[in-house]
Amino acid sequence: MDKMWKGRFSKELDSRVNDFNSSISFDSRMYKEDIEGSIAHATMLGNQGIISKEDSACIVENLEAILADIESGKLAFDMTAEDIHMFIEAELTKRIGTVGKKLHTARSRNDQVAVDMKLYVKKELKEIKALLLKLIETLVKLAEENVETIMPGYTHLQRAQPITFAHYMMAYVEMFKRDYMRLSNSLDIMNYCPLGSGALASTTYNIDREFTAAKLGFAGPTMNSMDGVSDRDFCMEAASDIAIAMVHLSRLSEEIILWCSWEFKFVELDDAFATGSSIMPQKKNPDITELVRGKAARCIGDLNTLLVMMKGLPLAYNKDMQEDKEAMFDSIDTIKICLTTIIPMLSTMKVIKKNMENAAKKGFINATDVADYLVKKGLAFRDAYKITGEIVKECIEQDLTLDSLPLSTYKKYSDCFAGDIYEAIDLKTCVNGRKVLGGPSEEIELKHIALIKQFLTENKLYERLESED
Repeated sequence: MDKMWKGRFSKELDSRVNDFNSSISFDSRMYKEDIEGSIAHATMLGNQGIISKEDSACIVENLEAILADIESGKLAFDMTAEDIHMFIEAELTKRIGTVGKKLHTARSRNDQVAVDMKLYVKKELKEIKALLLKLIETLVKLAEENVETIMPGYTHLQRAQPITFAHYMMAYVEMFKRDYMRLSNSLDIMNYCPLGSGALASTTYNIDREFTAAKLGFAGPTMNSMDGVSDRDFCMEAASDIAIAMVHLSRLSEEIILWCSWEFKFVELDDAFATGSSIMPQKKNPDITELVRGKAARCIGDLNTLLVMMKGLPLAYNKDMQEDKEAMFDSIDTIKICLTTIIPMLSTMKVIKKNMENAAKKGFINATDVADYLVKKGLAFRDAYKITGEIVKECIEQDLTLDSLPLSTYKKYSDCFAGDIYEAIDLKTCVNGRKVLGGPSEEIELKHIALIKQFLTENKLYERLESED
């Protein structure tokens, strides 16, 4: 395929340079966005009288036909084309001749690729947001089913205090809710159209940037042409949001990997979401969560690629910026496949409540409640803390738990102890006594679940209305 820009050059491009320079092997996935941008641009050119209405209509009609042919498989991408923009323009010119050559009036590939990327990233972030809502919904359902399922909470991976499995799941709900909100914020910030910025200094044609921005679903046009063509903040921010969400997915995956082990055995994965060993017939491996944990590193790497690629670039466009696409595409593809796989895995996962409860009965996780009991009887917290530590030490020496320690032994340490100590340190009492906002009690957890359900309802409605627009 002849290069559109070959008029300035007296030699053919070396095939090695062509291969090195070409981006159609990966930017072809933006064919729909490229055509949508071109249709908006051609329509505007006709409206403004920059080209005739007839030529504008002819270009739009044939761009729509090219889109239909690509999606039906009738038209294949020409991998000798330099990029998706040149492929579409060349195909248009092949079909309608000189009229097709008018499409690029008052436009550069610099603002063209910027608008393509924004349209593509916007579309993909909305899909990721919808998947995050499904993940939150799945975790809320698990929480709702387990508001009474007591388990140990951990610090330093040591049993610390009693909580419920619902409280654990709702902690991740909060993380993924913030991820959703970050993506929403990114979409708001990036929602300005660079089309019309030209190569870097806009154009002398009387174009209507407000029209093209509105037609493409943007809030308005970008306000500086140099920034319009060289801004990749939206890629960096999207990749950052995705990397953070993947860190959260990785942390949840690590929990599940631990909980699936015989050392914990808090959950069991459905057979459809686990794998076996080639030589050990007893194995049931949590490969999905291990892969999610590993793929989080890819998204962090993609973000790093974008940050480092942009950090030394002067204004305006530089060819380095072609490297934004593969990193951004990989980041998007990675989180989408992780979410679409982990959601059904979680929804089919069996929670082994008895094992959680048994683990909660060990490790003195109600020791803080012994200290709190003494404080409520009038002791200073530090004195209560010291006494409780001494009691725990004796329990370890006698191989007893706080629940099985005789009252006479308790009284040896403080006369404040009475028969009500056993009720005070019962695990259900310990959990349900924590009625502070954000605590693990059943009462507070059900209120939290109700709030998240409201959040899900409101945002599902919002997403549906946006997709209809």
